[in-house]
Amino acid sequence: MNDLLSFRSLLTPEGLALLDEVRDTHPSDELAVATRLRRDHPADLVSAALGQARLRQRAAAKFGAEDAARMFFTPNGVEQSTRTSVATYRAGRLNELGVTSVADLCCGIGGDAIALARAGIRVLAVDRDPLTAEVARANAEALGLEDLIEVREADVTEVDTSGYDAVFVDPARRGGRGRIFDPEAYSPPLSWAVGAATAAPRAALKIAPGIPHEAIPAEAEAEWISDGGDVKEAVLWFGAGVRPGAMRATLLPGPRSLVGRGLPDPEVRPVGRYLYEPDGAVIRAHLVADVAEEVGGGLIDPTIAYVTSDELHDTVHASAYEITDQLPFNVKKLKALLRERGVGTLTVKKRGSAVEPEELRKKVKPQGPNAATVFLTRVAGAPTMLIGGPVG
Repeated sequence: MNDLLSFRSLLTPEGLALLDEVRDTHPSDELAVATRLRRDHPADLVSAALGQARLRQRAAAKFGAEDAARMFFTPNGVEQSTRTSVATYRAGRLNELGVTSVADLCCGIGGDAIALARAGIRVLAVDRDPLTAEVARANAEALGLEDLIEVREADVTEVDTSGYDAVFVDPARRGGRGRIFDPEAYSPPLSWAVGAATAAPRAALKIAPGIPHEAIPAEAEAEWISDGGDVKEAVLWFGAGVRPGAMRATLLPGPRSLVGRGLPDPEVRPVGRYLYEPDGAVIRAHLVADVAEEVGGGLIDPTIAYVTSDELHDTVHASAYEITDQLPFNVKKLKALLRERGVGTLTVKKRGSAVEPEELRKKVKPQGPNAATVFLTRVAGAPTMLIGGPVG
């Protein structure tokens, strides 16, 4: 049975009943459960149901347990789909821009289409893969959104989007050998996606967070989004209501957005009492200078994105640490200091250092009731250890 027929079998009354029965199956129990169920059901259907149960369990982290338990997934769909919190934020921003209809190109299993529909936006969801399109359609129906989401199996380059307020393009950035770093190797290529975006009244184009800034079109506003401190994606915004050339970092939950003002690089200065670690989205957006101005600080090194200041300032765009010690990099000295302080819980952060945190932790063997954070970095070009702890 091919993948499409196998998936369709799950949508039958027998398949849906099996999905309910195996929902909470632990991986260690799968063999016993499969053996029992195959006495009364086709082996292929039992395998498909157990596989879908595994995918739903994995998807709960992205989609929430309630939605994941009702939705359908493919392995690639779980891996590549947008986290609900990010998709919801993006749909909200499109809503604020006055968008009421979106052509969602390369829709995958429908995660973004679901968020758009829940924001009251009518969606045309397009994917060229028959199985993926079928899964997206099943998800719209499972969540009661089929009246707002039309799923079409088609090549996105051949779809007429002129009847929609906006387009959202999410090109495939993985191939047979893994992640694709060349934007022109996306499917479809970045140049095509930019063309489709600029032809629409408004557009959002999802790209890899590591895209070089020089590859960003001048007419786009670029936004990097993090969730819980982890950078999840970058988006290029086009059309009415956006700021061409602007760089934006948005931190979730929130949202808390920082828009760049084109500030010059901060000056390098000695390490002060406080060290600020900018959020990853701030660093990707090249907005460390904005954080430095916010906290009245400077850089510890011209190539390192750590900001230092003598005073504690409240900021949502960086994590603050109080620094108690500054030492040249030396494992023996660090081990002695940690033993003297009774540090048993050691957080190791690095930027500009080749030392692996786990390797260092094994060498210093922290023991004791206290906690500390060590930053392995460079200060004015010299390998340095900064010891301290988070503020608050």
